[in-house]
Amino acid sequence: MAQEVDLLELYDRALPHVFGYLARRCDSTATAEDLTADTFMVAVAALRADATRPIDIGWLIGTARHKLIDHWRRGGRHRDALAELWDDLVQPDHADTPIEVATAHEVLDRLAPIHRIVLTLRYLDGLSVGEVAVAMGRSVHATESLLTRAKTAFRHTHADHQRTQEDEEAR
Repeated sequence: MAQEVDLLELYDRALPHVFGYLARRCDSTATAEDLTADTFMVAVAALRADATRPIDIGWLIGTARHKLIDHWRRGGRHRDALAELWDDLVQPDHADTPIEVATAHEVLDRLAPIHRIVLTLRYLDGLSVGEVAVAMGRSVHATESLLTRAKTAFRHTHADHQRTQEDEEAR
């Protein structure tokens, strides 16, 4: 019980420092909140493993820094995967348009679920066509056909999205 009280006291004292550290470095409040929660979960796990371990605000900030670095690394891989998807699917007349992560997500969100799944597995998760086929319980040939249809749907949806954006800008 004493350990729980100590942890709650530490949480109350450290929360503004940990959250403040992360909020200044994150792109959104939600991300800072998630990373703050992850940081405190690491502290709980560390105390469960060794109740004598000294955990203070400095230790928590160090843990938050590691969580933030991991988040940035994941984001970089995700942006690279979206860039590959973008390069592979956007029509040639838009080839020199830089990837806009938000736009790629919006386009993916507008696709039929089966198209979103196959494109996500192939491009964002980096699976081969054969691995996607296994994951989806389809033959390789059926998966290749589905990927072709999904790419076409992505191109058309992207073009519709772009026209909508241009219409809104013109108003």
